[in-house]
Amino acid sequence: MPGPQAASAAPMAGTQAASGKASRRSLRIVHCFRSPVGGIFRHVRDLTEAQVAAGHKVGIVCDSTTGGDLEEKLFDSLKPLLALGVSRTPMQRHVGPGDLASAWRGYKIIRELQPDVLHGHGAKGGVYARMFGSLLRVYRYRVARLYTAHGGSLHYDETSTMGRMFFGLERLMERFTDHLLFVSEFERRAFRHKVGEPRPPSSLVYNGLRDSEFEPVTLAPDAADFLYIGMMRDLKGPDLFIDALARVEKQLERKLSAVMVGGGEDLPRYRAQVSRLGIGDRVRFLNPMPAPQAFALAGIIVVPSRAEAMPYIVLEALAAGKSMIATAVGGIPEIFGDGSPALVQPEVGALAAKMAEAIADPDAFAALMPKKEDLRARFGADVMASEIERAYFSALG
Repeated sequence: MPGPQAASAAPMAGTQAASGKASRRSLRIVHCFRSPVGGIFRHVRDLTEAQVAAGHKVGIVCDSTTGGDLEEKLFDSLKPLLALGVSRTPMQRHVGPGDLASAWRGYKIIRELQPDVLHGHGAKGGVYARMFGSLLRVYRYRVARLYTAHGGSLHYDETSTMGRMFFGLERLMERFTDHLLFVSEFERRAFRHKVGEPRPPSSLVYNGLRDSEFEPVTLAPDAADFLYIGMMRDLKGPDLFIDALARVEKQLERKLSAVMVGGGEDLPRYRAQVSRLGIGDRVRFLNPMPAPQAFALAGIIVVPSRAEAMPYIVLEALAAGKSMIATAVGGIPEIFGDGSPALVQPEVGALAAKMAEAIADPDAFAALMPKKEDLRARFGADVMASEIERAYFSALG
């Protein structure tokens, strides 16, 4: 239970916000999410770095059972910055009895951190952050409860049993939400369609890139033709990429090479798929690595996702000057622009046709990519952090 120091924080938050000096106040911010991999973890890392630079005290609470060597290195680089530390505890992916024990462990951790702001990311992190923040309020401790879906449960079909359950839960959790944040207009439309018009205040804040990420990446001398980089799960489409690669080889009657970077429990299935199609000697599987390092491994990046919110990998690759084929799902068209010839449907034939076109004339295909100056103006990390900080102070006020 929070002590006297925590209980006294509520009037201070309201007074300072009302006085117009909120932007000068240092906040205690805790980001809560389940899996420290992929776009959510990248988003949180960028936010924490910007928030620490702005003078806030920041901490992270997330799952301890996912992630690998790359994620451990990223945590090691973050820890010296985080005044509230990195707290990792088991959090299961699916809803089940283990959630009760997991939630209690998470609540005790967050209670000790005494945050002003609890920001939940993804479905599980969003539920935990809003539950824990509401419990803290029972003890007269003022804490702002924010939620960013990052796609999450919004990927479910609203007519399915699982979808109805999740969207009903999302509607219920709005009662315990001070501000909703969406990373793409697509995500906001999906929420309205599947859950309903947001009841708490909401904002659209695009993911952002640091200035250093707009530097071009030089290709390695032995670079492959195509690159897939991402989690090894069907939602991200690695199976579509493999099938499309094999089909392009038949269409062009020439051998092509590819690199697939990423990890996940389905990785053995994709290795078997490559072997079954007879292209195992031309496809390399590599462990997760920093995106710029992966970008040097191939000339054209393929993002074959079946569903997305606002994928960082698309922004990063385009900022680094890479050519890219991407599926027209989620917020990806908001990056390229509707009708971009670089976009295709998440289907093997469409991917294969576009891959054949790109490899036939790489220079012409590169000219189809969005201009860097346009990307920088819309997707800057400084803009993202500033807009989210504004939402924090609005929720506290």
